[in-house]
Amino acid sequence: MPIAQFLNHLQKNRRYSLHTIKAYESDLMQLQHYLRVQYEIEVAKANSSSLRSWIIDLLETGTQNKSVNRKISTLKSFYKFLLKEGQVASNPTDKLVSPKVPQPLPHFVRESEMDNLLDEFQFEGSFKGIRDKMIVELLYSSGIRLSELINLQLRDVDLNESQIKVVGKRNKERIIPLHQTLLKAIRSYSIEREKVALDSNFLLTDSGKKMYAKFVYRKVNYYLGQVTTASKKSPHILRHTFATHMLNNGAELNTIKEILGHANLSATQVYTHNTIEKLKNIYKQAHPRA
Repeated sequence: MPIAQFLNHLQKNRRYSLHTIKAYESDLMQLQHYLRVQYEIEVAKANSSSLRSWIIDLLETGTQNKSVNRKISTLKSFYKFLLKEGQVASNPTDKLVSPKVPQPLPHFVRESEMDNLLDEFQFEGSFKGIRDKMIVELLYSSGIRLSELINLQLRDVDLNESQIKVVGKRNKERIIPLHQTLLKAIRSYSIEREKVALDSNFLLTDSGKKMYAKFVYRKVNYYLGQVTTASKKSPHILRHTFATHMLNNGAELNTIKEILGHANLSATQVYTHNTIEKLKNIYKQAHPRA
């Protein structure tokens, strides 16, 4: 049976997890039932028209676009396997088009809330309090990822050139400029760091040890919770906040792309939606006919 053979291939050759295999099986059994009822054919006899009919039926009965796309992915893998095994003459999924999935708007913290946290909120005067503020300020002022933050080393900071070197995905390096407020904060932090005589090459540490992701997440979640009621308060939200505030204040999209370390512009363009929403709100408030 083609479906059983395919699932066996996923388990033995591809070493997929049991959970993933069950999902593939569910999709294919659902397709098989549809084809038998509607066309009285088996899956190996399906063509692009019958598969497209199933996709349309899924959408019309309320299946979400994201779920439909996952099922299409299952079909593509399944019929690619059948083609390779010589059980079908051509791949009927070649002409299938995945429905568009609405891109959720990135969550971000308002500028006034970030100003309140960095300018008004009283962090502890100890080294740990100063370090915690440095964590928040670096994430917000540079847009770096959590993994990039915890891997920052002392040698990556160039105060004379007002920049830091960041090693991102696929070990790709990029240079990010530092504004004067952040430079001042780094200098103050460095002085406190010397006082406690930390023996570590990492810029930000937990008692001289490399910070771990959950440690940073808890810190950011706590401090953002002091100034915002937003449901999401993670380090990645500060990355979204950086990009949104930069765009709202006139930065070019390509500049933001380079600073964030995105491989292509499409990944950065998602932030334009927040800007458009802001423009819509201003328009509604300002235009007498709106």
